[in-house]
Amino acid sequence: MNFSLIQITSAFMVLFAIIDILGSIPIILNVKKKATIFHPFRASAIAFLILVAFLFAGEVILKLFGVDIQSFAVAGALVIFIFAIEMILDIEIFRHKGPEGSSSIVPLAFPLIAGPGSFTTLLSLRAEFAIENILIALVLNLIFVFFVLKSTSKIEKIMGEGGIYILRKVFGIILLAISVKLFTANIGYLL
Repeated sequence: MNFSLIQITSAFMVLFAIIDILGSIPIILNVKKKATIFHPFRASAIAFLILVAFLFAGEVILKLFGVDIQSFAVAGALVIFIFAIEMILDIEIFRHKGPEGSSSIVPLAFPLIAGPGSFTTLLSLRAEFAIENILIALVLNLIFVFFVLKSTSKIEKIMGEGGIYILRKVFGIILLAISVKLFTANIGYLL
């Protein structure tokens, strides 16, 4: 076991920025209004299972296509870079368009929490960090996601739109720096 507080913290921050649950509060509130059923624990648990499955099976899937983890990390760094640009510049490149339904699972657990950005991020992190550190960071993130889902109305009142907006900008810049680090750490292996 290679437990590292630095790796856990770094992986937590990357996943926190990508999942962006605080920045998604307006989307969550909208889903909450439309859904007849809203289960924060179920949404968090299903998102966690999807992410863990992809963390372990993602590399096997890549091997089927003849792609190594470092190549995927470079591609992932580019995707993370685009997410960061979205957050910083207030533009929308990726759209979170899930099917509408009465359950909070489909739009929240997938693709909002466990979506393309978090899949890419997990495999990119796997090129840099020990798997146990990524798992701990993932568990901590999903615990945080659960508490945010459970108390979205309170958080919105406390932070306000301005606070959520500022938080999104700060995490956008952190995400941008992380994408550059992932890119530079893995591009040398490919050249």
